[in-house]
Amino acid sequence: MDFALSEEQEMFRGYLRKYLDDAGQTKLAREYSKGKTNELKATLQGLSELGATGINIPEVYGGLELGTLDLVPVFEEMGRALLPGCYLETMGFAVPLIKKYGTKAQKEKYLPEIAAGTRSITLGVIEAKRDFSPYGIQCFAGKEGDDLVLNGTKTLVPDGDLADTYLLLVRTDEGDGQTGLSFVFVDHQDGVQLQLQKCIDESKHLVELSFNDIKIPNERLLGEEGQGWSILEDGLLYLNAALSSMMVGGMEKVVDMATEYAKIREQFGQPIGRFQAIKHRIVDMKLELETARSLSYYANWALESEEQEREATIYSARSFATNAFIDVASHNIQIHGGIGFSEEIDCHLFLKRARYYESYLGSVNYYNEQIASGLGW
Repeated sequence: MDFALSEEQEMFRGYLRKYLDDAGQTKLAREYSKGKTNELKATLQGLSELGATGINIPEVYGGLELGTLDLVPVFEEMGRALLPGCYLETMGFAVPLIKKYGTKAQKEKYLPEIAAGTRSITLGVIEAKRDFSPYGIQCFAGKEGDDLVLNGTKTLVPDGDLADTYLLLVRTDEGDGQTGLSFVFVDHQDGVQLQLQKCIDESKHLVELSFNDIKIPNERLLGEEGQGWSILEDGLLYLNAALSSMMVGGMEKVVDMATEYAKIREQFGQPIGRFQAIKHRIVDMKLELETARSLSYYANWALESEEQEREATIYSARSFATNAFIDVASHNIQIHGGIGFSEEIDCHLFLKRARYYESYLGSVNYYNEQIASGLGW
């Protein structure tokens, strides 16, 4: 069975790469890490004009009504450019859940604006000094008439300073297990208090959100009340399939960097790429890249085809790509030698991004356990 992308998908990849090349590729990440967002916002709007923000949105809401596999080249090219922003969370998490669990009013409100590039959504799950589990969710949404009153905090929210809306997992009853958890939409203008947090990857802005008696209407609940954890588990399939593609894009750029440098850097009168130690390391990097790519394509195909083993397949892709991205990015620095440690060269940007994804909504060990569970072990 052939899981390769179609000619049309590869053609769209070409348009995206040219556009991001013209935008400066990693220059956008460097500028964003310094707090300069104007160029990034203009680039993201340009991507929406190319159709990137409407790919998996139905035509009735202004989208292209394409599938999960059509998002793969977009995520790969964004990973290659280390593009900041919450496109991953919007298209790889929020959109599939809104389509599946959202009310008609929610779809009419959010999907057309996402397709037009005027609304981005990020997710808030983690809370300070708590683990990634149902018991770690203590941000409480109490009922008050036709409203929910939100109190608590969410931490490590990806690019929360850029997002227009937050999709939050909160507790809607007094229990402490899986039951009683629900997803709610909270808009930036609802009075959320936002504080930037330090991150190993300066091109990813993590924020802490604080809610003090924030009132939101009951209509902001996504799906049935009390079913938040099962909705999260469903959303994590989409998110991790997308994330594996994004990491593949980053790995591809790193392998290209190492290969090109090995051709031009001379030592003892010849390019270092002629030495076996360098050759073997680059070949190992290439093998890890292609294995991660194969797993990613299969994961996205299994997700779109609703294959029975999709859970194990997707988490295998996530787990392997996470470790492979770290390995490849680390080897790239070694191949570049002393200059690989410098600020001027992009090597460190990719290693930081790889480390950022290492514990993004769960560790590798956590997802290995999910693989075992998906296989019935």
